Amino acid sequence: MLNIGLSMLGLSRFQFAMTTVFHFFFVPFSIGLAFIVAIMETVYVVKKDETYKTMAKFWGKIFLFSFAVGVVTGIIQEFQFGMNWSEYSRFMGDIFGAPLAIEALAAFFLESTFIGLWMFTWDRFNKVVHCLFIWLTAFGSTLSALWILAANSFMQNPVGYVINAQTHRVNMTSFGAVVSNRQLWNEFPHVIFGAFLTAAFVVAGCSAWRLLKKDHEDFYRKSMKVTLIVGLCACLGSVWSGDTQTRYLINNQPMKFAAMEGLSKNSTNKGEWAIAAGFKNHQKTWSVEVPYVLNILGHHSLNGTFKGQNQVNKELKAKYNKNDQTRNYYVPTRTLFWSFRIMAISAGLFGLVAIIGLWFNRKKSQTIMRQRWFLYLMGLMVWLPFIVNTCGWFVTEFGRYPWVVYGLLTIADAVSPTSTVASLLFTNIVYFLIFASLGAVMVILSHRVLKQGPDSVTTDGYSSKPEKTQDVDPYEMGAAHND
Repeated sequence: MLNIGLSMLGLSRFQFAMTTVFHFFFVPFSIGLAFIVAIMETVYVVKKDETYKTMAKFWGKIFLFSFAVGVVTGIIQEFQFGMNWSEYSRFMGDIFGAPLAIEALAAFFLESTFIGLWMFTWDRFNKVVHCLFIWLTAFGSTLSALWILAANSFMQNPVGYVINAQTHRVNMTSFGAVVSNRQLWNEFPHVIFGAFLTAAFVVAGCSAWRLLKKDHEDFYRKSMKVTLIVGLCACLGSVWSGDTQTRYLINNQPMKFAAMEGLSKNSTNKGEWAIAAGFKNHQKTWSVEVPYVLNILGHHSLNGTFKGQNQVNKELKAKYNKNDQTRNYYVPTRTLFWSFRIMAISAGLFGLVAIIGLWFNRKKSQTIMRQRWFLYLMGLMVWLPFIVNTCGWFVTEFGRYPWVVYGLLTIADAVSPTSTVASLLFTNIVYFLIFASLGAVMVILSHRVLKQGPDSVTTDGYSSKPEKTQDVDPYEMGAAHND
């Protein structure tokens, strides 16, 4: 990973990484859990099985916690943009303005409005109408992700813009080009499938821990079955969208692709794929390789070659080095190489565990209750989606170094000129303490919900219709009092 010291640039980068990684713990989880809750309530509407209604209420409580924490962490992330990255904000303001305004005024309002209606109107609307509320909430959260990724995709692949010669800022010339950015439509499906996968395996893992305690076995077995089906479908979608996105990088960001595959030099026609490797100064020192696998993954063929980092660096220096001939464009190779392999290996593990879990949990079978080793494995996998999401963020963001807007603005030029080391140290400490507290609160509240169990949602009052009180004759009350 790149060296980040006690400098304005280093501390600004650390704060951006910290706020974004923590925020991204909750965004995919809440997006995916909204859809899972919607599926559970839909099954209740179709089957009229009260267990699925209880499931929607129960897991919906944890969804509400994640939504709230996601909103708070998102606000903090906006603050640090203004505090530490003012030059970036000035440069990108015209591009960021439209997508983020739509996200706030349309998508977030849609999501927050219907989440309130869904939460407080159980048994007050027709069950089909009430189910529609959670689907609109899920749709709104997906739209929010779309508009935020539209802004991020411009940073990866700028389109539909001109550079204002007087202000030296980016001006949007085509909103349609920004929305139809190919980077966006490669990135968006991968993020959404990752969100479904995250929520699915967190719910399945939590269900596994409760099954180990033999708590509400029918409830948690059904919860696990629904989420493992979603998780398996999401795993297949993640592999497909990840393959599409990776192949797109070969021409769009060749340095990122070369680092992900550990290519210091141009590949040979044999297409050796490194299972593991060591690096020093971006150069490979050792590796364990399998021939032709790289060609199959990158070209879907046994033939073909790929540019290595050294070749790409020469091309980028020739393209961008006008004033500074010493600038290099190497990215943190070790971080990208291992992050990509963690994602790839985890995808296979997710798929395998989902298939085994569905087999053990098949209808009219108590097999899963006898497979305690599997329940322990499933329970431990609660944390794996968050690790995988963080690795994906590392690949996406570190892979465009040294650019904050690819080819247009470097990270060093984006930092606020008025920031100081002292102020950055203070805000880093404050943000870390806030995030640690929010994370602890989220874990504690979710654990409390799990301990209370599904019976709690019928008595907690937040979603139940108030009972009607029977009218009593005041004279009878007085007579009873006198007696």
